[in-house]
Amino acid sequence: QVRLVESGGGLVQPGGSLRLSCAPSGRIFSIDKMAWYRQAPGKERELVASITSGGNTNYADSVKDRFTISRVNAENTVYLQMNNLKPEDTAVYYCNVEGYYTGTYYYTDAADAIWGQGTQVTVSS
Repeated sequence: QVRLVESGGGLVQPGGSLRLSCAPSGRIFSIDKMAWYRQAPGKERELVASITSGGNTNYADSVKDRFTISRVNAENTVYLQMNNLKPEDTAVYYCNVEGYYTGTYYYTDAADAIWGQGTQVTVSS
């Protein structure tokens, strides 16, 4: 029922910037953890950054000091500001939410996490 809609991906030159957005569609409230993952061709999906409702953040070492994750809790929207992009950042980026309230039940299991369809980020000349 609940879907995550990502936007902001595209083609950018090395050193450029992009800002990804993820907006839930459907009845969802009080999301605990929101995150961005990415998957490059032939590679496993990896965590890029996450943020809790309390503002605690976590970043992959490869993106620290370049990417910034943020959220607006009132609308359950999460953003990923990506600066100084590198070719190795090329991947499909997926939004993820874990721990959320639907109005009748609070889902806490990782198995109930919701994934977006992904947005392509390509960094090349």
